Amino acid sequence: MPGMTQQRAQAGIWLPLFDDLADPHVCTELAREAEAAGWDGVFVWDHLQWRPPVRSAADPWIVMAAIAAATTRVRIGPLVTPLPRRRPAKVARETVTLDRLSNGRLVLGVGIGHDRFGAEFTAFGEVTDDRIRADMLDESLAILTAAWTGQTVHHDGTHHRVDDVRFLPRPAQPTIPIWVAGTAGRRRPLERAVRHDGFMPVSLTGPDQVAEVSHAVREQRDPDSASPFDLIVPVPAGTDPAPYVAAGATWWMPELDPENLSVPDVLAVIRNGR
Repeated sequence: MPGMTQQRAQAGIWLPLFDDLADPHVCTELAREAEAAGWDGVFVWDHLQWRPPVRSAADPWIVMAAIAAATTRVRIGPLVTPLPRRRPAKVARETVTLDRLSNGRLVLGVGIGHDRFGAEFTAFGEVTDDRIRADMLDESLAILTAAWTGQTVHHDGTHHRVDDVRFLPRPAQPTIPIWVAGTAGRRRPLERAVRHDGFMPVSLTGPDQVAEVSHAVREQRDPDSASPFDLIVPVPAGTDPAPYVAAGATWWMPELDPENLSVPDVLAVIRNGR
């Protein structure tokens, strides 16, 4: 696929940081296990709370820092952080620090977030209008990508202001890859994603829809672009990922049930390969 990663599909472990996995020591050990077992990435959910029966949640940025210090090879990142409820200047500092701590292994997964599973916006007085959060996301991404260049940032937007600030140091990577998540079949998330480095379609119905998304990416990406582009696909745990890879996935990761998590079950997925 022009402009998309031309290599074997990579595999990531995707950890909901709830209940038993709300312990950063547990997640660090799981990351070590995943790296030893040959997984290519360890990614974490970013939520303040979740619906019952989930009771506990961990902070993803502190967990990622612990994982970065405990591993040497796997890619790490939040999948995904709801950027509209975060201050982009703070995220700029966090991402660069984490990228340098991990020696250039960070991927930033972003989305507008949702209120459906944990009332995370209504419970904390955040913006609930999807269109407004989408605008906030685009504005925050503009600030982040400017900040990572190390050049002085001037931004006077609808939602954020950065007045003559230079964000140093720069990331360990030339820039931090951005993966954009969004509901499969919706236009605006895909349009946003193709401006960056990857797309993670959610609410997929199967490999056929992955092929449709892959085709849509080909249509919207510049065919002469030399920059890599990833299609990140959640796959039901225990499912053969091969049909999803054949349909165009460049990354796949088994979906773990956030409301029925146990460390032995996660270890089994890590050691069994799906």
